[in-house]
Amino acid sequence: MATSATLAATRYEVVQGITSGVVSAVQALWSDVSPDRIFAALQGETGRQILNAVIAGQLSAAQGAQAFVTGAMLAQGAGVEAAATVNAGRLAGLAMDGRPLATLLYVPAVTTAQALQAGLSADVALTRGMAQMGMLAATTIADTARTATQVAMTAEPKCVSYVRVVKLPACSRCIILAGRQYTYSDGFKRHPKCDCGMEPMSDAEWRSRETAKSPEDLFKAMTPEERRKRFGTAGAEALEQGADMGQVVNARRGMSTTTTGKTVTAEGTTRRGIGSKALRADGFQKTAGSRYERTREARLMPEQILKQAHGNRELQIALLKKHGYIT
Repeated sequence: MATSATLAATRYEVVQGITSGVVSAVQALWSDVSPDRIFAALQGETGRQILNAVIAGQLSAAQGAQAFVTGAMLAQGAGVEAAATVNAGRLAGLAMDGRPLATLLYVPAVTTAQALQAGLSADVALTRGMAQMGMLAATTIADTARTATQVAMTAEPKCVSYVRVVKLPACSRCIILAGRQYTYSDGFKRHPKCDCGMEPMSDAEWRSRETAKSPEDLFKAMTPEERRKRFGTAGAEALEQGADMGQVVNARRGMSTTTTGKTVTAEGTTRRGIGSKALRADGFQKTAGSRYERTREARLMPEQILKQAHGNRELQIALLKKHGYIT
């Protein structure tokens, strides 16, 4: 039987393959668009095809999550006791910040138009928009895959944690997190285009071993050029002399703190929406500027549910069911 580490590596490659295929398809569609007609294109057939391609990628990435978690538990000898089934389709069509995916994928059109207004050539403007579209598509699919895996881990009581799986090439922020273990409901730290994966862990496996490569292991495997590209010349030299990697990276990155508050989505919250049906909503309201009435109760994103349930697995499963992510 394959080890859970092997399954995690395979899961990573599968998601990467899905992502690569979708990004190529999306960029091919984008390349046929005239820059001065970018808004019309994304509001029309090209926009629909791009949206459908990314949604199909999300669905493919999400559908393998439960089998992956089940396989990892069996490989670790923990058995399986899944309390619910992941609804992969309900994770597709959403951006991970809760907005409808279509609105996120419209952003590159604005970027292209702004580049044209700034005096850049049509080719440069279109290339800039294409790069952003590729980044958004790749990030969305990777986020969906990780969210589906985390929902599947929540539904499997034998799973208590996960290990972050980092593959080279990777950025410095991800490298310092390589091999770290988190409880199954801890949010996944990521950035745009982050492709890091997860290895689900049973209690016994979590206590007995470390499966993923450490930050130091990854650094040793990098060429001098890769080290300087990821950490900067001074940072790489400091690390080669034994400096603490966390301190080096944290000193350089200057990251800002995200705003606090619940992460919710309006997707599926109309009277006929899957979210309102899952919530069994009995109250709807129409806000200013909105075309449809939506549930009075907000539909929480999976990450928000796991965070606010404070490790109470029964509550997490109940809320994931209530908001339509598992059945």
